[in-house]
Amino acid sequence: MQCQNKTEWDDYVLENGGHPLQLWGWGDLKAAHGWSACRLFYYDDNKDLAGAVQVLIRKLPWPLRSLVYVPRGPVVDIKNRDDLLAELVDYVKDNFHSVVITVEPDEEKFRLKTDWRSSVNRILPSRTIILDLKKTESELLNDMAKKTRQYIRKSAAEDIKIKMIRNREELDKCLDVYDLTAKRAGFALHDRGYYYDVFDKLGDYSPIFAAYADKRPIAFLWLAISADTAYELYGGMNDSGQQLRANYMLKWHAIRRCKDWGLRRYDFGGLLDGGITTFKKGWAKDETELSGTFDRPLSVFYGVWTKGLPMAKRVVRKLKSGKK
Repeated sequence: MQCQNKTEWDDYVLENGGHPLQLWGWGDLKAAHGWSACRLFYYDDNKDLAGAVQVLIRKLPWPLRSLVYVPRGPVVDIKNRDDLLAELVDYVKDNFHSVVITVEPDEEKFRLKTDWRSSVNRILPSRTIILDLKKTESELLNDMAKKTRQYIRKSAAEDIKIKMIRNREELDKCLDVYDLTAKRAGFALHDRGYYYDVFDKLGDYSPIFAAYADKRPIAFLWLAISADTAYELYGGMNDSGQQLRANYMLKWHAIRRCKDWGLRRYDFGGLLDGGITTFKKGWAKDETELSGTFDRPLSVFYGVWTKGLPMAKRVVRKLKSGKK
């Protein structure tokens, strides 16, 4: 059954361990930028509410028609997972006539029936660092590399202030830092309007922490949060931030705040090649490998989608850049 009530939807996601990318605001964000969003409740044989799945729909050229994508969902107990996904398949067939349903669960172990398959077209990275916030601060520190602990102490000794971003004027100054970061690292950004929409549509579920020196932001870290999980969306620093190692103090502050808020997990948002991954890996002894990406083919043209059609490759690249 389709849900039309934002409060009802978010309450269910928050009360049942859902990921922040399954919150209503994330769907609204994507709906403002080329997608449409559909939120579906699943009811079991006893007519009890037993699961939820937010799907994002992207129109594709004929004959592919559309892609249906489930980011870090569904929100459902394992005993009801197959039934929920079976109903999702029927719903998509009836309403969207898509080439495929792509699901990227927020789980390390995820097994599906044989009509689902591992996908070669991944959107979110499956390799990441996930901290267990039920651990004490001492335990979290002990899990870090020695150099990480040293840089946390070093940056904390500098004249740096950390505060949360509250308005668009403050956000713009952080985005100026992000522009510099992207230019230095060589990745593309959305236009400012996209980040304004993240800020507005996720609201309290998307805190931004910034490190200030001389009353100017020198580094920032932007999260999406649910009741259980913090998920890193964006971050950057300028030359002053690099010199002062502000990203160490800043990240440790964000982790501690999430822990204080009662969250259970802190997800670094994926590991890719390069210096940022070296930085992230210093915060934990072990990486986490999520289960990956799963496809449910719905069209005879599924092979066209998976075997390198140039249009398909462009779509996947655009999907991957959507978190930057």
